Amino acid sequence: MDEIDRFLREDLGKDGDITSNALFTKEPARAVITAKEDCTIAGLEEASKVFEKTKAKSTLLVKDGDFVRKNTPVLEIQGAAKSILAGERLALNFICRMSSIASETKLLVERCRKINPTVMIAATRKTTPGFRSYEKKAVILGGGEPHRYGLYEWVLIKDNHLKIVGSVEEALKRIQARVQNKVIEIEVENEHDALVAAQRNVDVIMLDNIDPPRGETIARKIRQVNPHIRIEVSGGITQDTITQYAKFADRISLGYLTHSVKSKDFSLEIFKN
Repeated sequence: MDEIDRFLREDLGKDGDITSNALFTKEPARAVITAKEDCTIAGLEEASKVFEKTKAKSTLLVKDGDFVRKNTPVLEIQGAAKSILAGERLALNFICRMSSIASETKLLVERCRKINPTVMIAATRKTTPGFRSYEKKAVILGGGEPHRYGLYEWVLIKDNHLKIVGSVEEALKRIQARVQNKVIEIEVENEHDALVAAQRNVDVIMLDNIDPPRGETIARKIRQVNPHIRIEVSGGITQDTITQYAKFADRISLGYLTHSVKSKDFSLEIFKN
């Protein structure tokens, strides 16, 4: 059983769509999913797999990652009415959720790239349990970077680690002695810790909850120590402030991309065949 099977089972249970099963037998139908607002589309591939599982045939009318205008048809479905209705809500959930993330990512990428053509907009691990891979994919479709998929992927020393270990220097000594062939990143909240980390030649320093003027000053000093260290910024960054960080950051990570965006509006309309 793959993830989409599991999601369908959550909706259909053991008895299936009891309403449609009582109303229909094999009546053929056609349906169209339409964007109800401008957005960057994502989730069409997943929606198509949903309908494949419910034994309906779907045709993509645009591609994931495309920008679409309000009232644009994005997916057509053919099959038994029961098959289409069994997959309707799950397919729309994929498209609405993933398109919201892709759209917000695209907006921020375009805004920041006008200032810094190489800056990356990244997600975080603040994702929906069980849905992380799809939310990260939506960030990529919007032109962003997924960041870590999990704790296993690279080292990221955070404030809670430092509270136990005691200092940036001691944490980095332990990590660099025990971890090889992995990116090492450390989160810091002040200039002193940032420069200690720079002297230890980490791969990435994350400036956390530091305002743009102070962040720019610290970033300049880090690069004077080691120009190859990447500078990431995170913490409380909004649409209104993000361009101030784009001036000096290599990567800007935002939890709200995956935990607080408002779903885009799509509808499915069904027709008799």
